[in-house]
Order: sequence, then structure tokens, then C-alpha cells
Amino acid sequence: MANLKEVRIRISSVMSTQQITKAMKMVSASKLRRAQNAITQIRPYTTKLKEIIDNLQSSMEGDIDLALSEVRPAQNVAVVLMTSDKGLCGGFNSNLIKTARRLVEEKYAAQKANGTLTLIPIGKKGFEFFRKAGYRIDDRHQHLFQSLSFENSSKVSEELIAAFLGKQYDVIEVVYSEFKNPVVQFFKSYQLLPIAPIEAPAEAKALRHDYLLEPGKVEIIENLIPSFLKIEFHRALLDTNASEHGARMTSMDKATENAGDLLRDLRLQYNRARQAAITTEITEIVGGAAALEG
Repeated sequence: MANLKEVRIRISSVMSTQQITKAMKMVSASKLRRAQNAITQIRPYTTKLKEIIDNLQSSMEGDIDLALSEVRPAQNVAVVLMTSDKGLCGGFNSNLIKTARRLVEEKYAAQKANGTLTLIPIGKKGFEFFRKAGYRIDDRHQHLFQSLSFENSSKVSEELIAAFLGKQYDVIEVVYSEFKNPVVQFFKSYQLLPIAPIEAPAEAKALRHDYLLEPGKVEIIENLIPSFLKIEFHRALLDTNASEHGARMTSMDKATENAGDLLRDLRLQYNRARQAAITTEITEIVGGAAALEG
């Protein structure tokens, strides 16, 4: 009977866990819908802003010299890592951490060894991992996902732009997760600063149109580039946020299915043990009756 009691306790425990995973799946699904809506709204704006900048570039005479495109020796490097604040989302955080470590090992190993590489975590999981790993960390923005808005993300991107212009950092990289669907995420990195030098392609110059622009093409681009960097940074945050909820929803759905499979096995085990106990009792009763008759 002790065996039956143990199985009953395990069944009760698995059922409780299954209820929790179901609830977490529903919460993540709700958050994912809102995150998807945010991405749907910002992506067309980002694409159109990029088109405007490209059109202006194509009409320029020669290269444009911008402070934000100044290429300097990569002595001081910042890596912005976007992870989640919570776990239970499968391999989401571990894949982002692996992407960041691979980026550092392949491109900035010398800076890490010299102590001139700074990791800027956005999300508690990345902060905890790299703090234990002994990285130099700027932890001022680790809780950004708790109050994610364009206003708050703009403050961070403005600080990064100011740090680059002030030569605090020579290169700024961003590691994030691009949202495809709840099951698929792409773990990527891109160079936020310096931006690629702006120059008009030869075929674009051949098809140049003469527009009258005020105050001027260079001035317009100089104002558009910081706005574009802020939008791109915010888009990466929204992508990572949606990827987190998609990964957690998928993980909790799988956990719920696994709990159901385990419950079926435990109930089968319980019924077999119960049947065996009943059979043993019947055998003992029949044996006792036969002994009395004898």
C-alpha cells in the first residue's frame, strides 16, 4: 500500500504542475499577442524610414561624412545583450548568451582580455550569467523590459549614441532575438555604431532625380540617422520581447503535454499496483478459507 500512496502523491504533484504550465501558457499567449501587434506596427515605419534614407543617399554627390559613421580602432567595445528577466522559456536565454559569447570570442577577444570590453545587459538572465563569468558590466538598464516603451528605450539609445560620440566606446554591438513565429526565433547580432559609411551606389547615381530639399540633404540625413538608430534599437527590443513570450508559450505547451503523458503512465502504474494488491488480498482470503475448511 505504501507504493500506491507514493504513486498517488506523484499523480497529485504532476497534476498541480500541469495546472501551472497551462496557466503560464495562457499568460504568455496573451502577452505574445500584444507583442506581435507592437512589432506589426513598428516594422512598416522602420522600413519606410530606411527607404527615405536610401533615396537621399542615392541623390548625394559622393560620400557623406557623418560623426556616427566614424570608424576608429576598436579599443573600447560595448556589447548590448537582450535577454529575458525570467526563465522557463526553453533555450531562449541560453541561445542569446551563446550568441554574445561567440561574438566576443570571434571579434573582441583582445578587448575582453584587456578589460576594455563592456557588456550592457538588458534583461536579468544575461546580467546574472555574465556577472558570474567576470565580465565588465554596465547594469543600469537591466530592468528595461519591465517598463518597455519607446520613450524608455530612446533614453538608452541616446546614451549609447552619446557614448560613441564622446569616444567612450569605439564600437557598439547589439545581440537580440528576431521574432519569426512562436516556435522560431533567430538569434542575431548587429553593429549599432559606427553605422556603415553612407555612399550612393553607381546605379542609383545614374538614375538621380533633382529634388529641392530644405534645409538640405546632408542636414536631413544627419537628423534622420539618429531617429533611425532609435527605431532600430526599439525594434530589436520588441523582437526580443515577442520571442521571449513565444518561446515561453511553446515551452509551457510542451511541458503541459509531457505532464499529460506522465500522468497516463502514473495512472497505469497506479491501476496495475492496485490490481496487484487486490489480487494479493483475494489470494490471501481464498487461502485462509481453504485452510479453515481443511
